[in-house]
Amino acid sequence: MFKLLIIEDDTTLFNEVKERLIDWSYDVYGISHFENVLEEFTAIKPDLVIIDIQLPKYDGFHWCRMIRTYSKVPIIFLSSRDHPTDMVMSMQLGADDFVQKPFHFDVLIAKIQAILRRVYDYNHEAISIKTWSGATVDFERNTVTNNVGSIELTKNETLILKQLIEGKNTIVSREALIKSLWDDERFVSDNTLTVNVNRLRKRLDELGLGKYIETKVGQGYMAREAKNL
Repeated sequence: MFKLLIIEDDTTLFNEVKERLIDWSYDVYGISHFENVLEEFTAIKPDLVIIDIQLPKYDGFHWCRMIRTYSKVPIIFLSSRDHPTDMVMSMQLGADDFVQKPFHFDVLIAKIQAILRRVYDYNHEAISIKTWSGATVDFERNTVTNNVGSIELTKNETLILKQLIEGKNTIVSREALIKSLWDDERFVSDNTLTVNVNRLRKRLDELGLGKYIETKVGQGYMAREAKNL
């Protein structure tokens, strides 16, 4: 669930937009004290900020400038001011879009979705690639590559390896692995997981990596990070 921060002093408008965004399954926050916007922003750590230009104490341009000092979070200006210089100023300060009041909510939600998709889909791609024991593991393409070569894994093999790498150097229980692989673990025999792990280890042996998947008897498995690489 994405966290959205709305910096808006019009309580009626804030509540209306908040209610509509919650209907779209967003987690929505507001500002309690407009003299401490940066502190509240830092505490909330939103995925996107919607900010008005005209605010108490300091205007939205000021807070945009302050946020940009610490973060590259997407920012949308929401304002009744329609002078071209306001739009230009917002973009120069690093805002991602400008929506003029009054606005149709469908326009706002479309802009929010487009920005989140652009920014966080890219980040997802980066997160889908991990390094482990001198190898590059691509969970999207189901591949493992190191200086020996490259192999392609099955979906189940990739899911097992992903769980183990995310908890590398710690034991991942058999129960956790079974639950991540099969929707209803009641109908999965314990031997099924063993077979899948052994297949994964055999494939990794082609790259000299099978030895780094360790069996912890009675507990589960562990992906050990090779040292001195």
